[in-house]
Amino acid sequence: MGDAIRIEDDGHVRHLVLARPDEYNTITLALRDELDAARDAADADDEVRVVLVRAEGPAFCAGFGLDWSTAAQATDAASPGPARRVWDTVADVRLIGLFGNTFAKLHSISKPTLAAVQGWCIAGGTDMILNADLIVAGESARFGYPPARVWGVPEAPWVWVARLGLERAKRYLFTGDELTAAEAARIGMILECVPDDELQAHATALAQRMALLPLNQLQMMKWMLNDVARHQYQPDTSRLLGFVFDGVARHTQEGLDFVARAQEVGWREAVRERDRPFGDYGERTP
Repeated sequence: MGDAIRIEDDGHVRHLVLARPDEYNTITLALRDELDAARDAADADDEVRVVLVRAEGPAFCAGFGLDWSTAAQATDAASPGPARRVWDTVADVRLIGLFGNTFAKLHSISKPTLAAVQGWCIAGGTDMILNADLIVAGESARFGYPPARVWGVPEAPWVWVARLGLERAKRYLFTGDELTAAEAARIGMILECVPDDELQAHATALAQRMALLPLNQLQMMKWMLNDVARHQYQPDTSRLLGFVFDGVARHTQEGLDFVARAQEVGWREAVRERDRPFGDYGERTP
């Protein structure tokens, strides 16, 4: 295991800790690969009954690292002569699917998954954590999908509909607006909102309470409930559509303009320009 994910065992509860606090736990290739391996290992270990995902630092996950992801697209577009290829939808789906299918394991592994969220959990952070079976958040938590405004769509749209209902999912994805933890709890996006200084203890206690059940009982319950979600929301089809349209959104004229602007003024300023008319996320008035 590398440096992006730390593993801690507490009885029958396995903690997977996002451990890049100085970078707001943004998603990188290393974080993806370590998370994928850690979830497979937790699912294979018969001593583990519940998986608790939490994070160090002021933010749970501020999304994909736009430093490397915008630069990668800009580099591809600038490839000279025969080395340059038009955008390949299938190759793009395979690439983004490596991330989306890793995040989906929070939903698909046989053991209950619980997330404890503080600070920013936005964009790719929601792609990851909305797949968890249960989410508890501290009062500082903020959720949302600002790339809905330009350069992205959710990789698992079904979780937005499953958690919020169709109309509310549309309300937040038609605007990219943020949700406070209290609002997210009120409308059913997450299980509950607790004071920040109680978050880890509260989530740990819930995970330990769940782990009192025999492993086979927990697995049967999860398989049974996931089958309901499979018939109602068709997660596999939803994810595939999300992967395709996420690639399309990054290659529209507006998406290409966003990447070019990020190369011109830096990705932080490009994001500020995107969000400034809405007055939220980093543009929120203190």
